[in-house]
Amino acid sequence: MDKDRVIGSAKVVKGKIKEAIGKAVGDVKLESEGTADRVEGEIQNAVGGIKDTLKGN
Repeated sequence: MDKDRVIGSAKVVKGKIKEAIGKAVGDVKLESEGTADRVEGEIQNAVGGIKDTLKGN
């Protein structure tokens, strides 16, 4: 498994937590940061998946 997949998955989780906390306390900025982290993590995870496919894992 490519390290990008691991790091990407961690960013997705971090982003979801930030989004949930932002929604719960009404902090739009924190919620937006969480969304950005989640999307960045999903992209990084996808890049890792492509690398894995190219390596033949």
